[in-house]
Amino acid sequence: QVQLVDSGGGLVPPGGSLRLSCKISGRSSNTWTMAWFRQVPGKEREFVAGNRRSGETSYYLNSVKGRFTMSRDSAGNAMHLQMNDLKPDDTAVYYCATTPRRLITSSVRFSSEYDYWGRGTQVTVSS
Repeated sequence: QVQLVDSGGGLVPPGGSLRLSCKISGRSSNTWTMAWFRQVPGKEREFVAGNRRSGETSYYLNSVKGRFTMSRDSAGNAMHLQMNDLKPDDTAVYYCATTPRRLITSSVRFSSEYDYWGRGTQVTVSS
């Protein structure tokens, strides 16, 4: 049984920073595809960042490029999302997700490709 526990959300002013973490228990590997998504009420879940394998390039939503950085540990049991220069539009519930499959690059952004999800952590950017 694979379980993901995401944490690190909170309330920050515009321009602030947060670091989200996701611990993976059960079975996992540094070859699994991992990603972060976010969702606001009334909207579809949105891809934020993804990585197909530890040590490879990460992919980002255009609006977070240069501000967010995804990382993952080499053992494959944790991932992180460093979020800097946060903006009110970044307010959402953030979810970590993973799948044992090595997705093709163009599929990394699709939530339907992921098999395991965290419960979400709220990020609120407001003054």
